[in-house]
Amino acid sequence: MTGVNGPAEDLTDRRLVVVTGASSGIGLAAAVDLGRRGDQVVLVGRDPSRLRAAADEVREASGELPEVFRADFAALDDVRQLAGQLRAAYDRIDVLAQNAGAIVLQPITTVDGFELSIQANHLAPFLLGNLLADRVRRMVVTASGAHRSGTLDPDDLNAPLRGYGPLSAYGTSKQANILFTAEAARRWPAVGSYCFHPGVVRTRFGNESRVVALGMRLLPLRGPVKGAQTLVWLANQDRSRLIDGGYYFDCRPRRPLPRAADPRLAARLWTASAVAVGITA
Repeated sequence: MTGVNGPAEDLTDRRLVVVTGASSGIGLAAAVDLGRRGDQVVLVGRDPSRLRAAADEVREASGELPEVFRADFAALDDVRQLAGQLRAAYDRIDVLAQNAGAIVLQPITTVDGFELSIQANHLAPFLLGNLLADRVRRMVVTASGAHRSGTLDPDDLNAPLRGYGPLSAYGTSKQANILFTAEAARRWPAVGSYCFHPGVVRTRFGNESRVVALGMRLLPLRGPVKGAQTLVWLANQDRSRLIDGGYYFDCRPRRPLPRAADPRLAARLWTASAVAVGITA
């Protein structure tokens, strides 16, 4: 494949790619594309029936039925179990696509005691990444331009529960994605860590709301294939041509909001997140 900025990585061995949030939308589109290119794809999702349907779609594209793992990122114990299953199954993960996430339309506290957006979109991927970091060669995180509406406070990860606004809570979690990626690049130099904005994509997000679901159908939004394009590109591009910890949109580096590029805030978030999920920073 030829990348936007040059040739893709010359890979002699077949890669193992784990995609979270792979049962629909951007994750499924990326899994289909990567499987079609010859990667061994592993799907992670929350709903067993949709996971099975996604696996069938990947098989149709690649000729191989992918392995599937169920995990609900609203429960950190699910993430711990998932990490253990992946470690038992694979001695290396060439690409970990951290794509699972949600936009939450009302204030919900998880069984772990956190606002659902910050847990599903940040704390769960943060925990998974830490539990697998010694096996991962590259990590790609699905962030969003919505990070500009975020008001992240590492000292109070549940702040969005007060005066709850869905877009603000979502933006806060996406701000955390960008900061996590940058700090991961500093702490894990052996892992190529990148994040990206997929654009505004027509997916299952917000389907609980009739208004949001109607907007998703009527507005001129991107399809999942276009939304997954930068994820697939980051998974394939030669690392020498990428910016470690970088934030990308349409296969080009972009500058996030200055607050989302603050290394001191990123370090504070890492420490707070480690405490929240019960690991050593």
